[in-house]
Amino acid sequence: MTKFPYLRQDFLASIVVFLVAVPLCIGVAVASGVPAELGLITGIVGGLVTGFMRGSSLQVSGPAAGMTVLVFEAVSEFGVAALGVIVLMAGLLQLAMGFLGIGRWFRAISVSVVEGMLCGIGLVIIAGQIYAAAGLKAPETGIGKIAGLPGAFTDALGSTEALTSLAIGAGTIAVIVLWKKLPKAVQSVPGALAAVVLATLATLAFSLPVATVEVEGLLGVIQPPGTEALSQLAGPAIWGTIIAFALIASAESLFSAAAVDRLHDGPRTQYNKEMIAQGAGNTVCGLLGALPMTAVIVRSSANVNAGAKTKASRVLHGVWLLLFAAAMPWALALIPLPALAGILVHAGWKLIPFRQVVALWRAHKGEALILVVTAVSIVAVNMFEGVLIGLALSVVKTAWEASHVKLEVIDKGAGPIQAYLSGNATFLRLPKILDNLESLPQDRPVELDLSGLHHLDHACRTALENWAERHSATGTEPVKVTEPELESEQSKESEKVTVA
Repeated sequence: MTKFPYLRQDFLASIVVFLVAVPLCIGVAVASGVPAELGLITGIVGGLVTGFMRGSSLQVSGPAAGMTVLVFEAVSEFGVAALGVIVLMAGLLQLAMGFLGIGRWFRAISVSVVEGMLCGIGLVIIAGQIYAAAGLKAPETGIGKIAGLPGAFTDALGSTEALTSLAIGAGTIAVIVLWKKLPKAVQSVPGALAAVVLATLATLAFSLPVATVEVEGLLGVIQPPGTEALSQLAGPAIWGTIIAFALIASAESLFSAAAVDRLHDGPRTQYNKEMIAQGAGNTVCGLLGALPMTAVIVRSSANVNAGAKTKASRVLHGVWLLLFAAAMPWALALIPLPALAGILVHAGWKLIPFRQVVALWRAHKGEALILVVTAVSIVAVNMFEGVLIGLALSVVKTAWEASHVKLEVIDKGAGPIQAYLSGNATFLRLPKILDNLESLPQDRPVELDLSGLHHLDHACRTALENWAERHSATGTEPVKVTEPELESEQSKESEKVTVA
């Protein structure tokens, strides 16, 4: 046991991750327009290939909901046979980006954006899985899922089967929540596992009319890229899809890594190695003709919350997927889908950072706004574009805060008016600077002292020169401008170099 001190924790966590992974693998595959088994294959590769590699030790990979629309469009345009080629080339691109050190740039992610990403994903998962719990088909868009909930509940009230299915889902959530209040000895069994076992037993005992997992053989759906599919690489159209796959899968994986790092105190993610691990996984998925892989925040957070300590938990989850999908599909067929939906609803709820939002709003309202906008954007559009919107907002906010400038005007009643500018004069603050300068008396000379500026961008310099010309054109003495000290020192240095 000294060699594997956390084997028990990792073993139990792997079972929870397996239970969370099953509905994700199947659901993402079906939504992508491919056989459900292809999603399971990607999940298995995520555990047995990517899971063994270095990068982010507690992050779990597999098919992700964020890639669903892209995969569906690719399959519609190029066919299922070409999916393997697209994923294979995307994986090779990820490997190249990892070896070139591009992955580390994803470390520069605002905490508010990461929290907003978690919140947005949690909302989409909860809304979507409520439909699954009721045995209803969910709308495709995030907004559609949320907007359609009242109608879904109305439909469910008129159907005995839907109410029964909802009851199984609600009961699963109740067991998971109440499980934590039981004695420690009982809690050694994960609440999610207990909930699924109880839901399965109740379904069998009472012959309840609820849907269960449907899986057939894995070998029959494996389709390595053939000559015809590889020939499509000669056309430019498929390369746009390949690049999109590589960039979006990489971004989702590394955004997820940043979020997972905030959920535990263990080793931090090595971003370039994680990029290489994702690339290796997608290369294998491509060779098998399976779905593309990314790190999945739902599985990863479930892994952390279940007490995982090392990468053994994610490797074992791949073993369970392979064992049940390949050797024991009949066992998976006993699990009711609403129970799995209940697990996902609970996982989605834990992703919403209620306390963080309140704390942020009290201390940093701007950061709280970025969090909310990121979450809403993910619900309204998709995860990748929502995160980009959040990142853009955080950059704008940082630029605005960094461009603090102070204008102090001293008017002694006689002689020139003295105006002192200090701070960072950028185009963002230009309207405020010009408004204050233009309000000075036109018939008085002005001395503009810029020596207190740390930064003066080209837009501000040009605007100040134009203002000085306009002010001097009224017949008063020309505006005397004292250049920023930093710039004058730099110009002196350059003059010395020129003379030398």
